[in-house]
This record gives sequence, structure tokens and C-alpha cells, in this order.
Amino acid sequence: MLNSLDKTLNRIYKFSGYIAATFLILVAVFILIGISSRIFGFYIRGLAEYSGYCMASASFFALAYTFVEGGHIRITLFLEKLSVKNKWLTEIWCLSIASFFSGYLAFYFIKMLIISYKFQERSEGADEILIWIPQTSVALGSTIFFISVLHQFILTMKKN
Repeated sequence: MLNSLDKTLNRIYKFSGYIAATFLILVAVFILIGISSRIFGFYIRGLAEYSGYCMASASFFALAYTFVEGGHIRITLFLEKLSVKNKWLTEIWCLSIASFFSGYLAFYFIKMLIISYKFQERSEGADEILIWIPQTSVALGSTIFFISVLHQFILTMKKN
């Protein structure tokens, strides 16, 4: 059962990476449309805001995939100098701290999303979109990141 859960979570992380790539493509599309619209003399309202929302979404959806693939900055030079037991203890300590802070981050992004939805807040930009719509992807991405850090913590605990 744990093996299938592990595979499912890894698929979620990979899918999260694909979503991040899609949002990056949307950033490029919105920027190109904005440039083209200026060249041809018309204005499309809210393109700058939408590219910003897509950039935030891409950043948060990419966190889990990048973490699992080992793309985040790690202190491997320091860890290589430690004995096996001290390395394991250091990884446990670091992952426990990272689990706490990523959980804290996810909790408050979800809380911010709920408050924005409850009060129907709108963006201050030209588009005046309901702000909970782009906040949903940030909250979801940070939650997936928290799950990936916690997952790595549990896997590291099982090693020893």
C-alpha cells in the first residue's frame, strides 16, 4: 500500500511540474500578445496582471516537482563530510524544519484564499478579477509542496 501511495504522490509531483510549465507558457503568450497589441495599436486590459498571476502559479506548482527532483539548493558539500548516522540525523532535522515551515506557508495561503473568497476581494489592477481565482493555484501549489517535503521526511525516517 505504501508503495502505491509513493508512486501516486510522485505522479502528482510530476503533474504539478507539467502544470507549472503550462503556466510558464501562458506567461510567454500573454507577454507576446501584449507586445503585439502595442505594435498594432490596441490595448488588451489586464494582460500584465494575468502574466503575473501565471508566474506566481508556475512558481508554486514547480516547488514540489523541483524539490523531489533535487533541484532546490541543498548543502551536499556539508552532508558529504558527515558520517552516515550524522548525515541521517541532519537530514531529519532539516526536513522536520522544512516540513513545519512549508506546512505553515500552505496553511496561511489556504487561509488567505478562504478570506478572499468569503469577502469577494477583487484585484486592484485593470482586470478587477476576483483575487481568490489566482490565489487558488498558489494555495494548491504550496500544499503540494508541503506534502512533498513531508513525504521526503517520512521516506528519510524509514531509511534508518
